[in-house]
Amino acid sequence: MEFATIINPSGIIFTIFMLDISLSSFSSSSDEEEAPARRIRFIRDRNNPFQIYDDIDFKMRYRFSKPIVQNLLHMFGHLIEPKTKRNKSIDGLTQLLITLRFYATGTYQRVIGDHINVNQSTACRVINRVTRHLARQRPNFINMPKNQDDILQVCRGFYRIRGFPKVIGAIDCTHIKIQSPGGNNAELYRNRKGFFSINVQAICDATLKIRHIISRWPGSVHDSTIFNDSPLIPEFEADQYGAGTYLLGDSGYACKKYLLTPFLNPRTPAEERYNRSHVATRNTIERTFGVLKRRFPCLFLGLRNTVHVCLMIIVACAVLHNIAIDSNDHLNEFFENQGRAEDIPIAEGYRNENTSIRTALVNTTFS
Repeated sequence: MEFATIINPSGIIFTIFMLDISLSSFSSSSDEEEAPARRIRFIRDRNNPFQIYDDIDFKMRYRFSKPIVQNLLHMFGHLIEPKTKRNKSIDGLTQLLITLRFYATGTYQRVIGDHINVNQSTACRVINRVTRHLARQRPNFINMPKNQDDILQVCRGFYRIRGFPKVIGAIDCTHIKIQSPGGNNAELYRNRKGFFSINVQAICDATLKIRHIISRWPGSVHDSTIFNDSPLIPEFEADQYGAGTYLLGDSGYACKKYLLTPFLNPRTPAEERYNRSHVATRNTIERTFGVLKRRFPCLFLGLRNTVHVCLMIIVACAVLHNIAIDSNDHLNEFFENQGRAEDIPIAEGYRNENTSIRTALVNTTFS
């Protein structure tokens, strides 16, 4: 150890102890004496669901995986992002998460509980706004197959199920429970089970993707009435979806050349084989409704919004359902017992208007 004396300008004398430390003074054991490396601590943002929830909890709350939500924001963020940062505007991601959380619960209270800085009136405005933009994406995500390759692919998908040829879609209706809309027409929304609902018609393909949806009819309206008023009728009459293709529907519909129904009382083995194939193939629409309502329990539990907003929510959920199908974002086993579809039983067999196509199909394919 060495000493050095320094006198500063004010006359004060400092004595400095100087240590002569060289690299050679470190022995080989210095490696063992090194201080342990400090752990880097990551501080989570308690307001960011991507950080505070793991993958399972995140999907439980928002019904989509984290990458799919990021993809949704990429697709629709420019539509919902606030134009200004004034008045504490809510960013696009938060708006999307608020809306998805509402679809997953159907209650504003859960949404407010998750997002402490959002009151109910704000959440309501956000949900209505995002829902409106999602519903407007319907033409981009819900379409009947029209080009030859798409038609052929859809028909092949159905054929693989149980050998039913030339099926372009499975059709049925499902009831979405709503609160009484009030007014003079409220009873139009009361269905045969006694609760108020929207009767929603949908057509799906073999992948459970929704190809067509009509969401505007009160619960008291019969399934066949909705179909007969559908714009699909003239399109099928004009063979727009390929000559000789048809939909599969239950006995609540009339049998037509482009809509085949099961035999109410099959009398031959061929008719029984036809019925078995028909039921297995048409079951895709039941599964589609089940998956839709499990992913978005608000459709299963019921909606308490105005009728106009309810209609938009139904279409918005159908759009998101198709995005999930296209993205292979499947529901896991945790959701299997949630939101089981429970629909109104069909009425007695509808009068068959045109059974010649069905008879010919039985003779050529199922004999």
